[in-house]
Amino acid sequence: MGDTDGSSTAAHSALDEENFEEHDDSHARQGSFFSRVIGALSPSDSDEDDDVTPPPVDRVSTRGMMNLRRMRVDDVSIPKADIIAVPVTASLDELVEVFKDSGMTRLPVYDGTLDSPVGMAHLKDLALQYGFNGHGHDFDMASMLRPLLFVPPSMTIGVLLTKMQTERRHMALVIDEYGGVDGLVTIEDLIEQVIGEIEDEHDVDEGKNWTVEKPGVYLALAKTPLDEFEAEIGHSLTDHDTVDEEEIDTLGGLVFMLSGRVPARGEVVLHPDGPEFEVIEADPRRIKRLRVRTTGASG
Repeated sequence: MGDTDGSSTAAHSALDEENFEEHDDSHARQGSFFSRVIGALSPSDSDEDDDVTPPPVDRVSTRGMMNLRRMRVDDVSIPKADIIAVPVTASLDELVEVFKDSGMTRLPVYDGTLDSPVGMAHLKDLALQYGFNGHGHDFDMASMLRPLLFVPPSMTIGVLLTKMQTERRHMALVIDEYGGVDGLVTIEDLIEQVIGEIEDEHDVDEGKNWTVEKPGVYLALAKTPLDEFEAEIGHSLTDHDTVDEEEIDTLGGLVFMLSGRVPARGEVVLHPDGPEFEVIEADPRRIKRLRVRTTGASG
């Protein structure tokens, strides 16, 4: 019964966010930077000729401020299957391990199932309150939880961006009409639709396509040219009969070909000649970063 009540509350909260869009224009005129950006788009709406139908837009490749109004939350959100979350019953050691393995700084916390979210765990709170090497006997997950933001999938990303900034939230859960979790979106996901890819401290160094984590193990960008990486590791990744060399140019393309789809974050794709490709970062449309273990490298 508790799960149902929690899901219902989240659904009502998400549906209430749709009303926020009605007040967006007035808030944008006196609000913060992103609010003013959204407000600046309003005049163009009225200037357009109603009889002219704009050409279709490629949402995947196009970047710019117009995406704030034409893209919805479900266009950029991470699907439920790819969400990394922890149960409220997790121990300190378990929580630290998930933070370390995922590279995330914020994790949704649920009670029983992901459809019953109870809050968000922040890496900074964990470090300040407990440290990473402290004793977990007095650890209380519930006491360090921050509130979650719930949004409907139909909300435009400009409205959500304004709301995130206003409420100082960097992550939101996408809730469907039945109160279940449908996906997750971060403020970085939204901003990238306007200005392009944002690299952070966990990404490969600027100007480099890969870094060596240890002998035989590489952290690489999916856009890494295959021929450059093959020269680095000293053997070909395209000689096998199942790999069509003419169709791919990058590591991400190779992994996509091997799996036949865009693999989820955390998934390991095996090369028929031995190397392993672990997906470190990906969204529903593309692979971003990989951990490559060459033949003979231990995990």
